[in-house]
Amino acid sequence: MALDEALQSLAEIDERKVQVIEMRYFGGLSVEETAAVLGISENTVIRDWALAKAWLRRELEARGSDAG
Repeated sequence: MALDEALQSLAEIDERKVQVIEMRYFGGLSVEETAAVLGISENTVIRDWALAKAWLRRELEARGSDAG
């Protein structure tokens, strides 16, 4: 539940980063496949992937702190 809420929050900021997370993590697509589907460069996928993971990590940690 917390992950879904965090993804929704990220989508309000940057929908493409959520698409990258969904394709790479949930869909199992490679960097190359994700880039082709989204029509962006592989470097952009790599950058979005790293930034989105870091953002989600911070967001989930903050939500965990708020719950405790």
